[in-house]
Amino acid sequence: MTRSTTRTDNPSPGMFGDTANFPASNLPAGPAGPATAPGAAPQDGGPARTSVTVASYPDYASAQRAVDRLSDNRFPVERTAIVGTNLRLVEEVTGRLTTGRAALAGAGTGAWFGLFIGLLIGIFAVVNWLGIIVTAVVIGAAWGAVFGAVAHAMTGGRRDFSSRSLLQASQYGVTVDAEYADRAHQVMREAGEPAERPSR
Repeated sequence: MTRSTTRTDNPSPGMFGDTANFPASNLPAGPAGPATAPGAAPQDGGPARTSVTVASYPDYASAQRAVDRLSDNRFPVERTAIVGTNLRLVEEVTGRLTTGRAALAGAGTGAWFGLFIGLLIGIFAVVNWLGIIVTAVVIGAAWGAVFGAVAHAMTGGRRDFSSRSLLQASQYGVTVDAEYADRAHQVMREAGEPAERPSR
């Protein structure tokens, strides 16, 4: 009796999605890097990491202090993260900006750049090393002042103030991998840090 067999060592692309025979334009787009499905094990064979929040703080400094306490107690802090929620962009106005102040700020920036150039040239100078540095700083400050004043004048008075921008969160949570949650909770309680009972 003869038994017929079907070879399956080279399946058709339609059956198993062999992407080697498809052009790149037909493949689904995805982010660069190792392809790992949500909740799947990493490529090194370890279990998927699940984070648990063990403490929450109203400011970043407190969350940072909590992680420092964990580190001081030999906790594997590479298993922790500080997660900010409800982010907002805050622009703090630092003062009124006039042409004179813009020129002064530009002069400071130009002086630093001139110092860098002067030191770089001074390395190869055989005489008057200090004179080269001073000259570079003066020239840099002068050009910086000119550019700062011109740049401010070109705004036409639409932005006559200086400011700085920063991101703030309404709450900062300290998270750890799930398998370390109980240990982190115990360490934080012993260190006097407010901690939440890990929930799964």
